[in-house]
Amino acid sequence: MTSTGELQGGAGRDGPLWWERPRAAVLDGGIAAVSAAECAAEGVAFAHETGIPTALGVLFGVLVGSVVLLRWRWPVAVVLVGIAVAPAAMGIVLSVVGLYTLAASEAPRRITATLTALALVATFVVMYVRTSGGVGATHGVVLVLSGVLAVALNVVPVLLGLYMGARRRLMESLQERADSLERELLLLAERAEERAEWARREERTRIAREMHDVVAHRVSLMVVHAAALQAVAAKDPVKAVRNAALVGDMGRQALTELREMLGVLRAPVAAKPAVSAVAVAPVAAVAPVAAVPAAGPEEGPTLAELEALVGQSRAAGMAVDLDVRGAGGAYPAEVEQTAYRVVQEALTNCHKHAPGAKVVVRLAHRDGEVAMQVENGPGAADVVRPELPSGGNGLVGMRERVLGLGGVFVSGPTDAGGFRVSAVLPGVAAQG
Repeated sequence: MTSTGELQGGAGRDGPLWWERPRAAVLDGGIAAVSAAECAAEGVAFAHETGIPTALGVLFGVLVGSVVLLRWRWPVAVVLVGIAVAPAAMGIVLSVVGLYTLAASEAPRRITATLTALALVATFVVMYVRTSGGVGATHGVVLVLSGVLAVALNVVPVLLGLYMGARRRLMESLQERADSLERELLLLAERAEERAEWARREERTRIAREMHDVVAHRVSLMVVHAAALQAVAAKDPVKAVRNAALVGDMGRQALTELREMLGVLRAPVAAKPAVSAVAVAPVAAVAPVAAVPAAGPEEGPTLAELEALVGQSRAAGMAVDLDVRGAGGAYPAEVEQTAYRVVQEALTNCHKHAPGAKVVVRLAHRDGEVAMQVENGPGAADVVRPELPSGGNGLVGMRERVLGLGGVFVSGPTDAGGFRVSAVLPGVAAQG
């Protein structure tokens, strides 16, 4: 309702005219019928006192009593009509209902107080005048009786209306807060789903990167050894047998690492909380991330295994040197695993793209960080390329690993026609 008590149009109304609900219109119609009947009965007495025709007095009373129908549309007007007809001793129902409606509406409190005071005075004066001529009624009794009736007919409806209006506003406020909370929870649920989807994408990327690093290097070496086996099978059976054994070892190592990774992926996943209501949406924002299976970094390779990694490439015929400088510190498992994977992927790329090239692997332990570099010269022209397939994800995966730990990654061709991969990792993994 507006400051004058007029209803505001809005959604959710299904009643006729200014009523919000059909039952409200029926209720006001019933009250109007009672008020019209009361005013019509009092209009008969009013017609006798004023000398006007009785029918006119009854008609006047019906019209006055029917004003109750406008109580929610114009409550101020209803109260003013009640005050105006007070001298005619009619409109008791009209006045009581009008004051109640005015107090319960959103009308300014100064208007409510002013009209209540006017109605109180009008009722008191009318009651005093009509009862002061009673037989045996003292002046004091008339004053008390008039005051009690004036308070009962005016103050009590106003107090009740103020209470009901405050209660209605409180319920509306609580409903608005509940709707706002529901919208916020729905928004949180949507954000939780977005975070869960983001976590799933990140996990798929991590798994794909790990599978690429684990399998691609082993399989690349197997292809290189198989090509060498094919070339020397007829000329040097002893070397062919040795290469065949290396191919078998590489295959078994690849299968072992693949089984370890699949075992981690099959590890029991923490049960997600059942989202049976919107109220648990904030929990869902964290649960999907926590439930994503992740390979434990402590199960991955370490920097201590670089010598064996380089030895495998040497066994495949690559001329590769390992240069380690500085004293190694106690690095977090993810740092050592990332450093190992960078060197491993760089060596795999050398097998693919620069067969027969001279390769140098450098590892430097500095204060608070570890740096690695894999550099190869141009590939030999007389060496048969193993025709290893390339998915184009090796450098991308290395960069993602290094940057994910807060490190620096640089790669590119050298002036000598080779290729260089460099990375620097902090000694403590960056907190994401």
